[in-house]
Amino acid sequence: MTIPVDKTTIIDAAPAAAATRGRRGGGAAVWLRWLGKLGSAVFVLWAAATITFLLQVLAPGDRATLLLNLSSGESRERTPEELGPVNDQFGFTDSIWQQYLHYLQGLLHGDLGTSYQLSEPVTDVIAAQLGPTLVLTISALIVAWLLVLVTTTLTAGRRGPGGAVGALLDTVSAGLPQYWLGSILLVVFAINLAWFPVESGDSLRGLVLPVLTLAIPLAGFLGSVARDEFARALDQPFVLTARSRGLGDLSVRARHVLRHSVIPAVTVSGWAMGALLSGAVIAETVFARAGIGQTLVAAASSRDVPLVSGIVVLVAAIYTVANLLVDFLYTVIDPRIEVP
Repeated sequence: MTIPVDKTTIIDAAPAAAATRGRRGGGAAVWLRWLGKLGSAVFVLWAAATITFLLQVLAPGDRATLLLNLSSGESRERTPEELGPVNDQFGFTDSIWQQYLHYLQGLLHGDLGTSYQLSEPVTDVIAAQLGPTLVLTISALIVAWLLVLVTTTLTAGRRGPGGAVGALLDTVSAGLPQYWLGSILLVVFAINLAWFPVESGDSLRGLVLPVLTLAIPLAGFLGSVARDEFARALDQPFVLTARSRGLGDLSVRARHVLRHSVIPAVTVSGWAMGALLSGAVIAETVFARAGIGQTLVAAASSRDVPLVSGIVVLVAAIYTVANLLVDFLYTVIDPRIEVP
């Protein structure tokens, strides 16, 4: 008995099968890319941890002596009887490989060591100071992006003084040194006009000047990146299509062009988070604000190597996670983008 076969069905099914295989292959490629990025993130964290370990081991001076002097507040030579218990407790006399493996094992369990000066776990010291710094840096990032969105939408790609003024503001803002800008804001608005407190403290008013110190230069940099892409996007066919539908200039810019122009700026937002964390050292110092920056300066001044190393590992972790989030935001802003 012969079974009839519909050749048309077979022909029509071929492209569908090919498309299904393509989607499966594409999904596998996406997973491989993300696994590669996670592997790179793990490598960065391992490298940061290894460097900080070497800084502790290779730092000049005897670590047991330094620990005793910092914890007691007096600087003098220590006897073997004083150094012995400290060396045994912290394993300073073990081989470097043993110390390194113990250090990595501690990191996996969230143990960053013990502060020489405070005699407290580094994780506890960082946890107590991390909140104010995260509030400062995240607020600065949000304010910077608000400035970028407003100035870019209103001035980018315009002929005449509007576009020139916007580009000039971006260039000047991006080049402002944070320490100089913070000092000017402090003198003018806190000391002379008394609009804001001289010491930042925990109040909302005290947060304004430190946030502006970090946000203005960052907004200039991000704005310069977004402005160039915005001007190119204005020449794309979809803009002409949107205008032909009767949309006004501002509506076209805000609803269509802006979405395409911010992608390059989003690219550097992961780097920006790391830059803001380093800038927090300056802002917290200028405005006498509690946080990781102040803690890092004090730890570096007193040669509290475990605390400095712990903060370095933390910054590396935040920077790595921020870059992974940026890669994820690509696909949210424009699903057609493939993570490189």
